[in-house]
Amino acid sequence: MKNKNWLILGAAAASAAAAYFLFKSTKVSIPKGAKAVSPFDVNRFMGTWYEIARLDYRFERHLSNVSATYSINENGQITVDNKGYDTRTYRWKESIGKADFVDNPEEARLKVSFFGPFYAGYNVIDIDEKYQHALVAGNNLNYIWILSRNRTIPEAIKTRFLAKAEELGYHTDDLIWTKHDSYVA
Repeated sequence: MKNKNWLILGAAAASAAAAYFLFKSTKVSIPKGAKAVSPFDVNRFMGTWYEIARLDYRFERHLSNVSATYSINENGQITVDNKGYDTRTYRWKESIGKADFVDNPEEARLKVSFFGPFYAGYNVIDIDEKYQHALVAGNNLNYIWILSRNRTIPEAIKTRFLAKAEELGYHTDDLIWTKHDSYVA
């Protein structure tokens, strides 16, 4: 009987640990001092965006020609289709995920998942009034993206986004400026 109680106690502890890590993996945040765009028009944000710059991280390492295409499903969930050209393997990489609003669709705070129940923060913290250029922050100061509807960005917008990122504590000198080669199809 004692062994059975230890088994039950062990199973309960394992279940509690699994629940804790699952909760922790789905928790999303926004960097301290950052504020998501509000009001936000999700329909205007849909479509293809080109990555202009990012901080390096393993899922995008060695990628050029990076783009993200967003679309809304019938159930209201957003599909995220990220593509990039791996300059080491000479192959395209693609990752399809999903995004949902953290709270209110009027606020540009989303949670994005490419791996089952694991979510990360995706916070649009600046966008021009025509929805042509966006500054997106992740959960913390390790993730930031400058996006554009075109493969380039006007200098004034670039300066504005860099200033905002620096105010929040991002090390903008570490940004990788994404190459968009016209010869890669």
